[in-house]
Amino acid sequence: MTSSGSFDSIIKGGRVFDGSTGPSAVLNVGVRDGRVVAVSKEPLDETGCARVIDATGKWVTPGMVDIHTHYDVEILDGPALAESVRHGMTTIFLGSCSLSTVHVDPTTAGDIFGRVEAIPRRHVIEAVEQHGSWTSAAEYADYIDSLALGPNIAAFIGHSDLRASEMGLDRATTKGVRPTERELAGMEAKLSEALDAGFLGMSAQELLFDKLDGEVCRSRTLPSTYAKGRERRRLYKHLRKRDRVLQAGPDIGNPMSFAGLFSASTGIGRKKLKLSLLSAADLKANKFAIKIMGPTSAAVKKLGGDLKWQHLPVPFEVYADGIDLVIFEEFGTGAAALHLADAVERMRLLQDEEYRRKFRKDYENKFGLRVWHRDFFDADITECPDDSVIGKTFGQVGTERGGLHPVDAFLDLVVEHGTKLRWRTTISNYRPEVLNQLSVLDGIQMGFSDAGAHLRNMAFYNFGLRFLRRAHDAEQAGRAFMTMEHAVHRLTGELADWYGLDAGYLRVGDRADLVVLDPAALDDDLDSYHENPVPAFDNLPRMVNRNDRAVNAVFVGGEYVFGDGVAADVLGSKRTGRFLRAGLKAGQKVS
Repeated sequence: MTSSGSFDSIIKGGRVFDGSTGPSAVLNVGVRDGRVVAVSKEPLDETGCARVIDATGKWVTPGMVDIHTHYDVEILDGPALAESVRHGMTTIFLGSCSLSTVHVDPTTAGDIFGRVEAIPRRHVIEAVEQHGSWTSAAEYADYIDSLALGPNIAAFIGHSDLRASEMGLDRATTKGVRPTERELAGMEAKLSEALDAGFLGMSAQELLFDKLDGEVCRSRTLPSTYAKGRERRRLYKHLRKRDRVLQAGPDIGNPMSFAGLFSASTGIGRKKLKLSLLSAADLKANKFAIKIMGPTSAAVKKLGGDLKWQHLPVPFEVYADGIDLVIFEEFGTGAAALHLADAVERMRLLQDEEYRRKFRKDYENKFGLRVWHRDFFDADITECPDDSVIGKTFGQVGTERGGLHPVDAFLDLVVEHGTKLRWRTTISNYRPEVLNQLSVLDGIQMGFSDAGAHLRNMAFYNFGLRFLRRAHDAEQAGRAFMTMEHAVHRLTGELADWYGLDAGYLRVGDRADLVVLDPAALDDDLDSYHENPVPAFDNLPRMVNRNDRAVNAVFVGGEYVFGDGVAADVLGSKRTGRFLRAGLKAGQKVS
């Protein structure tokens, strides 16, 4: 289809994927006034066009959708979100894992974000103090929409946010305390108002190793973990009524947590609840856990529900500085160390022999579902003042030091070098053949990047590119497990459709959020890590990805914002993205 008149930008001669599973084709794309106005086999008139990109041999795709981030704090001082945009992400979700900054005060925001997401607590408090002038979800959405957004933004409202704002953080995290009728009605009213404002739904968390920061409630689990069935049912009914989404993290150690969430999604005798569940998928700690993902999703669907598992489609590789890593929260002695904010007290604990005996016991306990495989022979040291240990595992170091238990080898190095000891391990998604199987399951959604959080621990900003590379490599080798059209669809239109957003497609009339990719550059560079400071967090070094040859151009709202590793001047200085309202199509206004 073509449109008469001059164009602001033309992308010509590329293989165009429209975001559906339909066939791709070599086409020309014309952009004007922030929209795609022409998609044509015939050449477009370049007269007066300010930007013409020759995409011969390249792919032209809709901008990708990242359904799971924790940019809620960073976006306030750095709304460009360039680390995601540079990898082709043009729509970003906030408010995951029960955490949002819509209603909580600055100190509570610091307490619920700081330790769980490894975002410096002081910066959380300062950012919300400086920017948090909103008094409702609608005002919050309008405020975010007023920023110089790089990508488009959509948001969940967090259950922990609702609970703490109504009950106070102390009462909301005290066992046995239930919300009063007034408090519960207040949560319902705030949720309903957020849905009116176009929020995607509500995020919740039942996982028990996510812990609070601060002093008053330090080391308690998140407020949403204290909610009981009556409270959850009261909130879920609003999501059902509006066809919005519950994003949730089940308590992996409690089968009743899974059962309750599965049951909540079903639609027998009532309207179904869309349910998006977090998953670490192919865990090293339990190779059989993934076998339940497809069958449970199918079973819930047969019962009238709609369950999708959030899945990171790349190896879940994490780095740690000393003992600072969230996986240690899942057992007692690890959590005890992280409870101590004072470095001297923590080091004293790590040297205590009774503590070490208990740590060894926790380490050797392999029963039950868990996230970390607890194998220090599968943990490589990457940086250390002691050069002799670099490149070795803690298990190897223990063997070389007279047969020390791996736990003692690890703790000795932490005591000696603190956070200057850096190491890595892969927790899940480590078998390529299993990743391929998961990639085609209807009950799987591509996402769970955690972008904006765990800044020193991991970098999955380019997970979409890595997924496309895997599909492309298999196709080139004659072992395709899905078409490239299907692969693009899984990262774009499929997600936008399920969450009810006007995004994810590249057709005439669609918002011009699109990416030009070079398939020849989808190579090993995608797997490497680099460091880049975060200006909003006193230049804290953040793990990032750099594969600049792969992404030749990124457009958001018709504006060229990034390409070949260089940000355009407009990125971060002018609003290119928008706050996208769930359930609204192009041109509609929120009521």
